[in-house]
Amino acid sequence: MSAEKVEIFDTTLRDGEQVPGCKLNTEQKVKIAAKLDELGVDVIEAGFPVSSPGDFRSVTEISKIAKNAAVCGLTRAVKKDIEVAAEALKYAKKPRIHTGIGTSESHIKYKFNATREQIIERAVNAVSYAKNFADDVEFYAEDAGRTDNDFLAQVCQEVVNAGATVLNIPDTTGYCLPEEYGKKIKYLKDHVVGIDNAIISCHCHNDLGLATANAIAGITNGARQIECTINGIGERAGNTALEEVVMILRQHPTLNLNTDINPKLLYELSTMVSKEMGMFVQPNKAIVGANAFAHSSGIHQDGFIKNRETYEIIDPADVGVTESAIVLTARSGRAALAYRAKKVGYNLTKLELDTVYAEFLNYADMKKEVLDDDIHEIMQISKKKFKAIA
Repeated sequence: MSAEKVEIFDTTLRDGEQVPGCKLNTEQKVKIAAKLDELGVDVIEAGFPVSSPGDFRSVTEISKIAKNAAVCGLTRAVKKDIEVAAEALKYAKKPRIHTGIGTSESHIKYKFNATREQIIERAVNAVSYAKNFADDVEFYAEDAGRTDNDFLAQVCQEVVNAGATVLNIPDTTGYCLPEEYGKKIKYLKDHVVGIDNAIISCHCHNDLGLATANAIAGITNGARQIECTINGIGERAGNTALEEVVMILRQHPTLNLNTDINPKLLYELSTMVSKEMGMFVQPNKAIVGANAFAHSSGIHQDGFIKNRETYEIIDPADVGVTESAIVLTARSGRAALAYRAKKVGYNLTKLELDTVYAEFLNYADMKKEVLDDDIHEIMQISKKKFKAIA
C-alpha cells in the first residue's frame, strides 16, 4: 500500500519571524523562501500582509519567485485584511488565504467580547469573502487546543460548508497532551460532515515541549498537514520543528506517511535561518544541533566505532551533515582516542595506545574537549616514552 502524503506548511517567515529580535527584511525573506521551495515544502506562509508595508512587500516578492510551493498570507477575520492579502498574493501561482478567529471560551469572552453564535458568523463571513479572491482558503480556529470539541466541530462544519479547503486546528498555547490533541482531531473527523473535502492541519506550539509529539498525534489521527518552522522557532517556546516531523515520518515507515521534503537540505537550511535571524540553534537540538551526531561517552563511542547503528538511528548524510563526530573528553575510552589519532595520522599499536592514553587523560582532566592539535602535542610527549610511532 502506497504511503499517504502529509503536506508541510512552513511558517518560518511568519510565525517564526515573530521571535523578538529576529525581524527579517524582504531580501532575507526571499532568500529563505527560495530555499524552502527547493526543500520541497508544500506551503510557504510568507507573512501577515496587512500588518506592515514590509510584510506586504515580502509576501508579494515571495509570490513572484515560488516555483512549486503555494504562497500563503495570514489574515484576521476582517474584510480589509483579506483584501490586502489577496492583493499581496496576486503574483502567486498557487495563492492561499489563511483566515480565522479564536474559538476558545477565553478568546470569545475576553478577546472578542462576543457569543459563540457571533464567532461562527464571523468565521463563515471571513471564509466566504476570502473565496472571492482565492480557491484555496485555510481557516484557523485560534486556541482550538482549549476549545470544547463540540463547539469546535460546529465551527469547522460551518466553514467547510462555506468553502474552506484546509482546517487549521492550532494548539495555540501548547497546552494539549498528545493523546488529547489526537482525540480532538479524531473527533472532528468523526463529527464534521464533508470534512474529507478539506485537509486538517496541525499547528502546535511548544510551551510544554510537546509540539512535535502533538503534531504526530494529529496526523496519526487523520490530519494531513503539519504547520512548522525551521529549527522550531516561533512565538514564546516556538513551534513544531520541520526537521523533526520530516525525519520522524522518514524513520517510521510503518506510519505509512511521507512528505515531499528533500532531507539532505535540512542542515543547510537550518544554518541559513540561524544566520539570517541571528537565532542560535541549541547544541542538543534534534536533527540539526551541533551535538545531534556527536559522541563523547566512551561506551557510546566504542559501540559507534564498531557499528554506527548502535547509537545512531539517522545517517547524518541523510540530513546534509558531513559526518558524525567523536568528541574526546575525560569520559572517552581507548577506542575513541585510537580512532581520532588515526584520523590525524597516527596508527597506534596496543602498547603505544596504553602509553598515549595515560597522557591523554592528563589533558582531558584539564580541558573540556581534546582537539586535534592537542593530539599532536600528546603524541610528541608520548614519543619520549617509546621509540617511534609509524
